[in-house]
Parts: sequence; structure tokens; C-alpha cells
Amino acid sequence: MKQILVVGPKKDYRRIINVLYQAGSIHLEDAKEDTGEIVAISPLDFFNSEEITSLLIRIRGQIKILAPMNIKKKTKEKIPLLDKYSNLTHEELIVAASNTCDLLENRLKTLENRKEELDVRYTTLLRYEKIIRKISPLEQQLPTLEGFEVTILIIQKEFESVLDIIHPFLSEITRNQFEFISADLDEKNIAVITVFSKKYASKVHDFLYSKNVNEVRIPQEYTNMPLNDALALIHKNKEAINFETSQIEATIRDISNKWYRDLITFNALLTDFLEETQAYSHFGQTEYTFIVKGWIPKKSISTTRKLLFENFGKSVIVHELPDDPETLDKAPVFFDNPFWAKPFEFFMNIVATPMYREIDPTPLFAIFFPLFFGLIVGDMGYGFIILCLSLAVRHKFGEIPWVRQLSSIIMISSIPAIIFGFIYGEIFGDLGEHMGWIQPLTIFGISWNRIEAIIPLLIMAIGVGVFHVFLGLSLGILNSYRRQNIKHIFEKAGMIGLISGILLLIGSYISYIPESMMFTTIILMLISIACILYGGGARGVIEVMETIGNIMSYARIMAIGLASVILAFVANRLSHEIEIFILGIIVAVLLHSLNVCLAMFSPSIHSLRLHIVEFFSKFYEGGGIPYKPFGKEPF
Repeated sequence: MKQILVVGPKKDYRRIINVLYQAGSIHLEDAKEDTGEIVAISPLDFFNSEEITSLLIRIRGQIKILAPMNIKKKTKEKIPLLDKYSNLTHEELIVAASNTCDLLENRLKTLENRKEELDVRYTTLLRYEKIIRKISPLEQQLPTLEGFEVTILIIQKEFESVLDIIHPFLSEITRNQFEFISADLDEKNIAVITVFSKKYASKVHDFLYSKNVNEVRIPQEYTNMPLNDALALIHKNKEAINFETSQIEATIRDISNKWYRDLITFNALLTDFLEETQAYSHFGQTEYTFIVKGWIPKKSISTTRKLLFENFGKSVIVHELPDDPETLDKAPVFFDNPFWAKPFEFFMNIVATPMYREIDPTPLFAIFFPLFFGLIVGDMGYGFIILCLSLAVRHKFGEIPWVRQLSSIIMISSIPAIIFGFIYGEIFGDLGEHMGWIQPLTIFGISWNRIEAIIPLLIMAIGVGVFHVFLGLSLGILNSYRRQNIKHIFEKAGMIGLISGILLLIGSYISYIPESMMFTTIILMLISIACILYGGGARGVIEVMETIGNIMSYARIMAIGLASVILAFVANRLSHEIEIFILGIIVAVLLHSLNVCLAMFSPSIHSLRLHIVEFFSKFYEGGGIPYKPFGKEPF
């Protein structure tokens, strides 16, 4: 990263901002703060962002109405922007967008309101149609309907006793001039049809309302006719609604074909301009000059300088400020990792961005996370299934950034799982060995069957932990050297020396170590303790014990992997013991499926923990500022 000042004539400040925005390479800082010899900097006047925001709300509402169906269904499809608006000034663009919105707004509002009315009416007709179809078998029991009103009551079966209360009241209100017919509507509800003279309608409805009875009123146009005729009329009205709705949709499509691209162009250009104006508080000006201050990746300096020269010649200059250790600590962090490490930046964004002068652990994450995952899963069958699942998820949901990164991480991690599965001789547990397809490899005189080689696996896991933690301490020494923190260098070097001495003493109980070597080890430990006390004091001694605990935590690599093997072993044995072949296969598939799910999540969580807790605690501080360039997101 390099800190720069961009200085140009004040009269061209909007054009300069637009060029820098299109370049998308500068992480802005407040130009009104300390800028060396430049003084009398005052903030630029702000553009009326509220006007633009209000206009964008109108534009996006109309885009939502006019969006073609293929765009609504396929969010990945992009519509090319119109070039005719790209050369307009911001004022001209706002005027053009406002005029277009004014032209479309009333017409679209009328069409949408009518369409909503039709939708509500259609839904109501569907409800009436369903009820009439349910009560149509009772039609023979109904009297002549002319001069009478039909009301339908829907009552839950658990409250069926309420009918004994309603009946006498209706008899009293209508002077016994009514019909009361009930039938099951469905498993939970009863439909009650009441027929009474229209002169009693007001009193009946008031009574039913006072008793909180669910009353369904069939419109008058469907009551003075046989139910089959009512159904036919409802069907006819539904067709009329569908026809009018299709005409409205056709009109909206015509408007969309003419104006949709204009609206999305307005939306894109005004969104970019609004983002520009929101950054205006970072810029500064003197009486004649315009000033931009910020950070830029070193590889982007020449491109940005060339772009400014092409647009403004020598009137705009890019001045590189001298490096200052204190200033560099405030520099934003730009991840520039190789392609194979890119997906693992996902974890770094979750944890914390590294400080600028701090080592970026992303490449180490990309090496050790798949390694730990493979050591734990260690099954060719499971690894292949996890690989296929990650590829399927990436293909299906690859447009979602975090899903694409996670699926890539799992896909990469599945490869070591297959490799270690070959070493362990595992295909769905011991199925591959049982079928004669594969056998555990013998390395260093040890057969790496995980059921049998528990102690070697434990020693290997602890050995991996020693290497990983020592690597973290070594990186801590390097970070401290960069910051000229001598005490931390002594503390971390002392930890490495003391833990190495402890390991050598433990090794002396396993195999013979010469006395001269023992003496050297003790001297090393004494010197290391002195370094720890100098660098970290009493806290440093406590951290030694914590570091030993961190190393022992790597035993989980063996333990979790062994649990997975045992579950696979149980699945195979249980399916073998079940005499019904099909049932045995089903049991095996279910248990192995469960194991695959556990193999995807549990190793990932524990591998992540070994990095964040055991590894990062030895060198990583974080708290850096993410690099956020002033520029637009790709459309």
C-alpha cells in the first residue's frame, strides 16, 4: 500500500471525482486532516443527496413493476445499460430520470391498482366457489330462494354445541320462518346454511356478529339462482378477470419493452453518483485546488496516474507520500493472495482483518485447514461424496459469494480426505478393506489402520500440534521484529526453547539421550526461562502452560477421526448382522449419511478452532482496516 495525494484544479473537481470513482483503486482518507504543507482545506459543498435518494426510490419501484419475468426468475441475467445517458452531466441525468418517472408513474399506478383489485376479487370468487361446491349436495333440501337470504356459517366441530344455542334465537328473531341445515364441510368444520326472510336479515346478522360466529355471506348475484348456475356464473366472472388481467400485463410488458432499460440505466448511474456524493466529506479544497488523500495498492498507482493524465493532462498530479511506520499501521489491508488461497479469505473476514504490517495468515490457513480436515475425515468414500456435494452446491448457489467461498473450501479440503483415506485404507470405514479393494499403508513400520494404530495417531497429532504452534511462535517473532518489539521477541523465542527442552526431557524417558545432550537441554531451558521472564514477566510463564495446553489440544485430530471410523464400523457391522438384506442396506446408508454430515461439519469446526485458538494466539492480533476502494461494484 502507498499513501498518495491527488491534487488538481478546483473547477474540475467533479470530473476528477468521477474518474477516480471509475478507476476504483483509492481507499479514501479525510483530506482535511494533517496534509503536510497544504493548509486552509475546507470541505466541499455537498450535492443534494436527499433528492437523488427520493428519485432512486421512485425508479426502483417502477423497475420492480416492469421487470420482465425472465429477470425476476433468473437474478444472474444482466441487462446492458444504455449509452445515451452516459455522457450527461449529473444535473441533466437527474432531470431526464425525473421526467421519465413522471411520465410512467400515474399510468403504472393506475394499472397496478386495477390489477390488485382484480386479484382480490379473483381470490374472493375462489372462496365462494369452494363453499358453494361444498354445500351443493344440500341444494335439494333448500326452499325456493326468491325473497329469502342465504347465510352460511362455518363452525369448528369442537364447538358444535353452539348450534343448540343459535337455533332457538334464530327461531325467535324470524318467528320460526327459517331453515337451518348443517353438514360436514371437512374434517374440522361444519357448514350451516340458514335461509330466512330478508326482512329479518339485519337482526339475524347483528345476532350472529354478537356471538362471534364465522359468517360467510354469498353475494346477492349468486343467491337467487340454482347453485350450479351460481358456479357457472363464478366461472364466467373468473374468466373475465383473467382476460382483463392478461390485458393489463400485456400493457405493462409493452411499457417495459420501451422503458425498462432506461430505468435500470438511471438506477445504475444515479446509484454510482450517490455513492460518489457520500464520499464528498473526505475531499478537501483550497481557494484554487481540489485535494484527494488516500491509500492505493502499489500495483495500481501507474494505472491510476495514467488514467488521470489521459483525462486531465498535467493539471492533475498524483503525489506519493513518504512511508512512516506509524502511518503504515493505519493503512488499509488489501488481500492479494494466490488463487488457491482466495477462498480462505472468508475465514479472515470473520476473525479480524490483519494489521498492515502483520503477516497475513491466509496462505497458512489454506495449507493447514485442508490438512487437518483430511487427517480427521480420512476416508476415500466420504471424501468423494463431500467433493461431489461441494461441487453441486457451488454450481447451484455459486452466485452467492459466501456460499461460493465455503463450497470451494470444502471442495479443496475433500482432496486431503481422499488421500488420507488411501493411507488409512478406508472406503466407508472398513468396507473397502473387507471387500478387498484397499489395505492400510505401512509407513515407518506402522500399519495406519486407525482402529489399531491409536497411539501412533495420537503421537502424530501431537507432533502436528508442536509444529503448528512453533510455527505460530516463529511468526510472532517476525511480527515483533517488524514492530521493533524486542521484549516480545525474547518472550516467544523463550517459549520455543523451554517447550523444546521439555519435549527433550520427555523423550529421554523413551530413548537414551547422552549426558552432554541433557546438560545442553537444561542450559537451554534456563536461558529460555530468563528470556520469558524478561519479555513477559510472570504472565509469560503462565502463557507457557497455556501453550502446552494448546499443543495437547491437537489430540482432537486423532479423537474425532477415530469417532468417525467407529461410527462407520458400526454401520457396516450392523447392516451385516441384520438378516433382511434390504433393511440392512437402508440402515447402512442412513448411518453413513449421518457420518458424512458429521464429517463435513465437525472436522471443519475443530480445524477452525485449532487455527483461531491454538495457532493465531501465538502471533496474530488483527484489528486492521479492510481495503474499501472508492468505486462502483460491478453491475
